[in-house]
Amino acid sequence: MSRVSRGVTKHARHKKVIDAAKGYRGRRKNTFRIANQAVEKAGQYAYIGRKLKKRQFRAIWIQRINAAAREHGLTYGKFIHGLTKAGIEVDRKMLSDLATSEPAAFKSLIEKAKSAIA
Repeated sequence: MSRVSRGVTKHARHKKVIDAAKGYRGRRKNTFRIANQAVEKAGQYAYIGRKLKKRQFRAIWIQRINAAAREHGLTYGKFIHGLTKAGIEVDRKMLSDLATSEPAAFKSLIEKAKSAIA
């Protein structure tokens, strides 16, 4: 059986990592060993960032809903409780969008939440 030279495979693997490290500073962009570490760490940050993005958006939506609800004399918690009791199932993203773009529709939801609480 003949011997397999691994040069082509190794070069392709190195090239893939170096291409991923494009734009990095210093030797992180052109030295395989350092670029490999940098690319791996960047992947970890990206993975964590995808999870954090969801949390941050939900927090923004809640803040917007709270601000809009307080203008009508309700806190965020009481507003959500009222919607739940009234049987209205609207997610926070939509509520936030309604609060910013369509205040009249949001006000009708506030009224329904208030009547469900009382």
